[in-house]
Formats: sequence, C-alpha cells, structure tokens
Amino acid sequence: MRDFQLAGRSPVYATNGMAATSMPAASLTAIDVLRAGGNALDAAVAAVALLGVIEPQSTGIGGDCFCLYKPAGKPLVAINGSGRTPAAVSVEALAHVGVASLEAESPHCVTIPGALAAWEMLLAHHGRKGLDELLQPAINAAENGFVVAPRVSFDWAEAAPKLRRTAAAGFLRDGRALKPGDVFRQPALAKTFRRIARDGAKAFYEGDIAGRIVATLRGRGGLHDEADFAEMPAAVEFVIPITRHWRGFDVWECPPNGSGLLVLMLLGILEGMPIMEDPLSPVRLHRHAEAGRLVYRDRDALLCDPLQKFIPMDRLLSDPYLASMRALIEDDRAMAALPDGGETMLPAHKDTVYVSVVDRDGNACSFINSIFQNFGSGILAEADGVMLHNRGFSFSLDPAHPNVIAPKKRPMHTIIPGMLTQGGEAVMPFGVMGGHYQPFGQSWFLSNLLEYGMDIQEALDCPRFLPRLGQLQVEHGIPETSRRALRARGHVLAEPDEPLGGGQAIWIDRTRGILVGGSDPRKDGCALGY
Repeated sequence: MRDFQLAGRSPVYATNGMAATSMPAASLTAIDVLRAGGNALDAAVAAVALLGVIEPQSTGIGGDCFCLYKPAGKPLVAINGSGRTPAAVSVEALAHVGVASLEAESPHCVTIPGALAAWEMLLAHHGRKGLDELLQPAINAAENGFVVAPRVSFDWAEAAPKLRRTAAAGFLRDGRALKPGDVFRQPALAKTFRRIARDGAKAFYEGDIAGRIVATLRGRGGLHDEADFAEMPAAVEFVIPITRHWRGFDVWECPPNGSGLLVLMLLGILEGMPIMEDPLSPVRLHRHAEAGRLVYRDRDALLCDPLQKFIPMDRLLSDPYLASMRALIEDDRAMAALPDGGETMLPAHKDTVYVSVVDRDGNACSFINSIFQNFGSGILAEADGVMLHNRGFSFSLDPAHPNVIAPKKRPMHTIIPGMLTQGGEAVMPFGVMGGHYQPFGQSWFLSNLLEYGMDIQEALDCPRFLPRLGQLQVEHGIPETSRRALRARGHVLAEPDEPLGGGQAIWIDRTRGILVGGSDPRKDGCALGY
C-alpha cells in the first residue's frame, strides 16, 4: 500500500465493469456504454473514437489499430488493423520521382488507414452495438468542442512547427498550439463521423471522402488512388495471437508485423535471471537494458510484414535461443557492441492511445490505436477533418531489408496490446504506449507486477528507462546511486525530453469478484469503474 502522505494515486476498485484510458472523458464514455448494455469491445471502440477527437495528436481514423479481445469462456481474438502501402509504391517508383529517403511529413509515409475497418469488423463479430451509436460521443465532442488537457497541450506545442510546415492550420489558433483549458472544435470531422455512423466504414473508404483524401495526398506527390482505399477493409484480418507462459500466467500478443514478439522474447530472457530485492537496483536495470538492446537488434533486422517475408518466430521464441541471448549479458559491464549488428533503432515517435476495458460478464478488451508520430504526417484532409498518420516512416529503402517498402505491404509496427490469461480466462488486459518503448515498457510493467509484487498502479508509476541509440534514457525517478552504478558499467545516460510512454491495465480478481484498475500518471487519464 502506498504512503498516503506522498503524491500518487491508488488503484481503482469496482465490481461490475471498468475502463482505463488516457483521458477521463474516454474512460467515462466507456463506462456509459457498459451501463447501457454494451460489452467491453463496444466500450473500447466508443472510447477510442472519442480519443481521436480529444487527443488528436495521438490517434484518429487516419491511423491504425490492433486489438486483443477475450470473450468470457471463449478463445482469445486478435485483429490486425494496420494499413498497407498503395499498390503503386515501391523503391523503384519512389526513386523515379526523386525520393532518396523517407521523410516523416511525406505523403509516401501515409499507408492506407486501417483503424476504422478494424473497428467495424470487430463490432460485426463480437460487439453488441454498432458504429451508429458508438460514434455519438465523438460526434458531440467534435461538433460542440472539448477542453484541451495539459498533456495534450504539451504534445500539441511540440508539434506546432510541423503543423505550420504542413499547412494544417485547422489545428492551430492564430498560428499557435492550443493551451490547457482552450476549447477546440472540429466540425469537419464531426460531419465525417456522422457519415460513417449512418453508412458504415464504406463511407470513409469509398466515395467522396476517400476521393478527397486521395486528392490531398496526390496533391503533395503521393502515389495513392481510390482503389487502394476501397481495398483496405478486405485487408483487415483476424490473426493468430502469439504467447509465452511466464510466472504462472500466459502472456498474449499480436503477431508481426507488430512488435509484441519482443515482449515475449524479453520475458524469456529475464525469467532465467534472479529477482533482485530492490526493484530499482542497478543490476536489475542493467540486465533489463542489455536484454532490451538484444531484442531490439533482432527487431530491426527481421521484423516486417509476414505476408511478404518469412520471420523465424519459432527460433526467436525458443528457449535455447533466449538462453543464448541471456548468456551474453554480464552483470558488471555493458556490451561494448552487439554481436552481429548494432543499435539501429528506427525513427523516434510516441503518439498512441491505449484502452483497457472489462465488462460485468468478464469480457476483456485490450485496444490500441495510433497515428504514429505527433499528429502523424501532419497532412490534414481538411474538408473531412482527417489527420493522416505516417506509419510508413518505419519502412526501409534498402531493397535487401525485410522491411523494405513495397506495394500493398504493411510496415513494421510498434503498437501492441497485451493480455494476461490463466486457466483459459482473462486475468488482465494491459498496454504501454510510447513508440519504441512499448515492448520494453510492457516487460518492465509485467516484471514490476509479477516479480516485484507491486500493485497495478505502482507497476505503472515505477520510474522508467529505455536503451536507445547507444544511450540509456532514464526518467527523473531513477535514483542517483543507480545512475552512478550504471555509468560505471559503461552505460551512457541521458534524460528524455518527456516521460517514457503511458499505460493502462485492469486486473480481474476472480477470487474476490472485483476489478482493479490502474492508469499512467504520465498521461491525463484515469481508470473508472462501477
């Protein structure tokens, strides 16, 4: 139990249903849906749609999503809602138009958004309500306005130069970012949501809305056409989740092109190491950092669209391979160089929303939605209010690389929902936002919870760090004694400009018949239950 004389927050307890999101309004919306007879999936979709309005720098229908859904008493369901490149895009085609490198604000980084098609498919198979009802909170917020929250404003200010460069004037007020307490309206997006609520996802992927989005992209040199959008719903697919048994539980992730594979690899490396007494001891931090460096090396070398290139997942998740990785880690020194390569982590980004919901029937939803970088590509389809993501920025232009850009291909993805089960029943939907931090953050959160006995809120609150580009980024809360010991081992420490990620989780305590939720203080959100 936390010290109530110190700043912090307690876990949230409830019995009938719970939602944890990065904005209070989204958590409340999810609870309203549960109270109105919706299930956990319905509630998650309504919350994510609203977040696309009130947290516009992070998510929206111009982006992608992944979801793990565990219906009570039934098998876990996973969906890949990530978009593909246009059919006309290739290394050769880009070279022909003079593109020698991918730029974050380029239309060539805009893959066809997959989120909305995935929402509709999930609801058709597992929901109780439709988009016509679930989009109403988002429509109301876009039409009547919402109050900008502090963390949203912080991110908005960071992206203001991008929005000026990309001429997304609709997201600036007198040329500046919105401040905390400002009220912001998006009437064009409200109109688009109304069309989708009436006609379904096809209103976005076919007809005049798709035509205007394509015209926006082609006006900037993009190679998209309307057929690429029309084909996107058919490309969304249910996939077979991947898993590892760890500390008495089954940890589930979506398979590649997502990065959930890295979480399972990290847990497999760490499970063979002794648990330290102090959760912030330099030895624990060092071991976790070194394991992270190794698995991110493998990600950068191998992770891609499995429909276009084979990924040796069985080998990467095998105990002998993970043991060989563990054997490379020495407690008294950092690896000067990684074997067979270096730390070539992809461009930085952080903007994503994660939603965790459990309903009174025990259905559990782990849902993540993103437009990749802060305000994505910055390219706004102004007439329809759609901010387009830049997920294609993760592609390589090296023809020999598995993640090379190619026609109708999904890029390596970082957004990863997680699910914990035991005995075939959901125990905890969970997720950690934050771009490249996500796999590392999930393993850190699970270790805090299941190896170090923290409660769900403490496990999210715990200070964070991330090995990246030859440095160890450490948050303010990492003790100075541990910092000194890490430097002595050869780590180069740096403080990130902002907190590392965010996160939400809900623990299902079946013995006591209660739900226990946590929400990351690095965001503006909360867990709510009833």
